[in-house]
Amino acid sequence: MTTSKQTETLATPNEPPLFSWSRLAIVLAGYTSVYLAARWYEGAYAWSTGLDAFSPEFETYWMNLFYVEIVVETLVAAGLWGWLWRSRDRNLERYWAHFIKTETALSRAKDNTLPEMPWKTRDRGLVSLSPREELRRNLTHLIWLAAYGWAFYWGTSFFTEQDATWHQTVVRDTDFTPNHIIVFYMSYPVYIITGWGAFLYAKTRLPYFAKGLSVPYLFSVVGPFTLLPNAGYNEWGHTFWFMEEIFVAPLHYGFVIFAWFALSICGVLLQVFDSFLYLIEKDLSSEMDSQEPGYESHDRTTI
Repeated sequence: MTTSKQTETLATPNEPPLFSWSRLAIVLAGYTSVYLAARWYEGAYAWSTGLDAFSPEFETYWMNLFYVEIVVETLVAAGLWGWLWRSRDRNLERYWAHFIKTETALSRAKDNTLPEMPWKTRDRGLVSLSPREELRRNLTHLIWLAAYGWAFYWGTSFFTEQDATWHQTVVRDTDFTPNHIIVFYMSYPVYIITGWGAFLYAKTRLPYFAKGLSVPYLFSVVGPFTLLPNAGYNEWGHTFWFMEEIFVAPLHYGFVIFAWFALSICGVLLQVFDSFLYLIEKDLSSEMDSQEPGYESHDRTTI
């Protein structure tokens, strides 16, 4: 920042830090621990108890794991998504209700020709959200996106490719194999829960995403989500055709198409950085002006 008074505004002892590297490390380490534990379990019991889906050992070690996964993921999704919605910033809702009312009034006054009302001209008096708090929420949102990307990698890359090697080695006897119970019913739901959690966090706490729906965001969470129902279609197809050695078969196209929807995260990041730019552009302009000859410094207390 350009002044000491600004610095005090940005970081006071009673305020949380703008960005917590330790929180990011803890989140990624937590996800990694779960995935490494799942990989260890596969290595310890897949070959000894997972080759015959009709054996008592398979029921004990794998179907019970499947039941636990479904229950835990359902509870986590309901709890996390419900908490994000119930704890939402209701001031943002009041602001956008006022904004839409104003848009409607202006539209009627101008014979349905709506003048340009960019997001940056919003009435901040209706939103009790300081620029610093908005920036902190944006940076916390990046932690959500990092967790989503990390979970998506483990689900659609690591465990999915591992599943492919399993089927080239062991011909499936049912739709429930050790790898399927891990990849389809653990790793996919984990990134789905995380992705929609990130979406809800942005929707309920960030002014940029509070109004309307972000198309890149929808693509980045809906596309990968459809990999889960596509897995059901894939298993239906495998009951009629053997494709363990032909992974480029049309039956598998859906995995590729829906997985590549994750590239929409680039559009989400552009929107996030646009929000950053609005919050810091005054400081950037001030710093650039301070380098001009004859510039006089002025004490500012806002971001």
